[in-house]
Amino acid sequence: MTDTRLDVAETLKTLPAWRPHDDDRAAISRSLKFADFNAAFGFMTRVALMADKMDHHPEWSNVYDRVEVLLTTHDADGVTDKDVTLARFIDRAAADMGAIS
Repeated sequence: MTDTRLDVAETLKTLPAWRPHDDDRAAISRSLKFADFNAAFGFMTRVALMADKMDHHPEWSNVYDRVEVLLTTHDADGVTDKDVTLARFIDRAAADMGAIS
């Protein structure tokens, strides 16, 4: 069973902190900044636990206090409800953990 691909522009209307990814892929991304490395790593750990439960994993990177997140559903070759659900969780986790941006 494949997830239904969503329109990125329409999806982003409900996710104001996210933006379309810069390359040709149908994906959404968000940049986050935290107080320090420990806060950024703690955030990533919290998201990793949820992503594992969902069996839907972000593409991301971390440099000191910054975390870059990209969400897309590879099987659907685009953004699906799985990405929206994880993006909303990421938004809540970022707010709870004091993300600066």
